[in-house]
Amino acid sequence: MAKSPPVFRFAPSPNGRLHLGHALSALTNARLAAAFGGRLLLRIEDIDLARCRPEFEQGIHDDLAWLGLHFDGAVRRQSEHFYDYRSALAQLQEMGLIYPCFCSRQDVKQAVARREAETGEPWPRDPDGAPLYPGCCRNLSGAEQRGRIAAGEPHVLRLAMDRALACTGADLSYSVFDAEGAVRRIAVDPARWGDVVLARKDAPTSYHLAVVVDDALQGVSHVVRGRDLEAATAIHLMLQRLLGLAVPLYHFHRLLADETGQKLAKSRQSPGLADLRAQGVTPAAIRRQLGFT
Repeated sequence: MAKSPPVFRFAPSPNGRLHLGHALSALTNARLAAAFGGRLLLRIEDIDLARCRPEFEQGIHDDLAWLGLHFDGAVRRQSEHFYDYRSALAQLQEMGLIYPCFCSRQDVKQAVARREAETGEPWPRDPDGAPLYPGCCRNLSGAEQRGRIAAGEPHVLRLAMDRALACTGADLSYSVFDAEGAVRRIAVDPARWGDVVLARKDAPTSYHLAVVVDDALQGVSHVVRGRDLEAATAIHLMLQRLLGLAVPLYHFHRLLADETGQKLAKSRQSPGLADLRAQGVTPAAIRRQLGFT
């Protein structure tokens, strides 16, 4: 039986215009997919219904076409597949691994401040620098949980990290690959993230859950993304193990910074590809600037 070609994906969010950092990621995916004889998919990660807009989604298609990139198969839009994420949540619920949390961000901030004041020590932070969830709702009784949900109290769903680790074991690792195809193993510790949110008040999933479900359903075998998501792969590996999903190979590419040394980001209004196009910059110039000659 012939071996299936590897599957790569580029998965932007339509909550702003693409910038040079996105161009780097898309071009890196395309180059590696070609080098490995693979397919390259496009996925629109639009679970944030409040911030994602049709004009930004159209802008993604325009920018990628301008760069000369082509994708295989149909485009997957996450907002059309909430059922898949609910099914994954239901599976974790049946395993007793998630619980409702009724704390607002301000509640969490105040709880952390109280504990720091009591202990005189800084509260532990996750790899992104955010305080770990202090567990205020972790031990609520089932009756209280159901009553507060029935009353319509806003809540998120969190992964009970201790129970999840009891299911997977602490010895977790995944494989990273380089441009030549060499593979090495990376050990991870998901506990560094604490009880992460898997479903939000305004969406029936989080990025972490949606991305592992999508990668599995689309048969993605090679995930190529920026180093800013390297630490989060520990969460994704844990979810893949818990849900019985295939674990892709990973490759983390460099990040681009602006003149202040900060990572390019939509939230900082980094110049978009459309802005560069309007200034007369050509796709060939973008490729040369990013090292794709």
